[in-house]
Amino acid sequence: MKIEARLFEVLTVFFFGASIIYGISSGLSSKNVEWVGVTGMVMTGGLTLIIGTYFRFVARRVDIRPEDYEEAEVEDGAGELGFFSPGSWWPIAMAASAALIGVAMATTNFWLVAVGAVAIIATVGGLVMEYHVGPEKH
Repeated sequence: MKIEARLFEVLTVFFFGASIIYGISSGLSSKNVEWVGVTGMVMTGGLTLIIGTYFRFVARRVDIRPEDYEEAEVEDGAGELGFFSPGSWWPIAMAASAALIGVAMATTNFWLVAVGAVAIIATVGGLVMEYHVGPEKH
């Protein structure tokens, strides 16, 4: 996880630096600073800072992975990575619910946003509980 943390920390520095340069250059080229771009880049830097900080905290708690040391071979990462459901339809339903919210927001149908939010909650619950209920339960 140290590599991922370092990647997002570098991105954080880049976005904050780019927002400063963008603010200065847009202020010099026109009458005033173009604040939408500066705000967007600062917020992007903040998001990468949050993700990088999370990865840094997680890196302290997990064992060293093959990706974290230089002398690792490809076969060091072999083995089971986790359980992934091969035939789950819930991700498609979640994507459809998210698309419904997007279309509802684009067309300013706020009642449909509420329907989409309920659909998102239901589909996420279905995905999480997929192997805890029904005939697949052990």
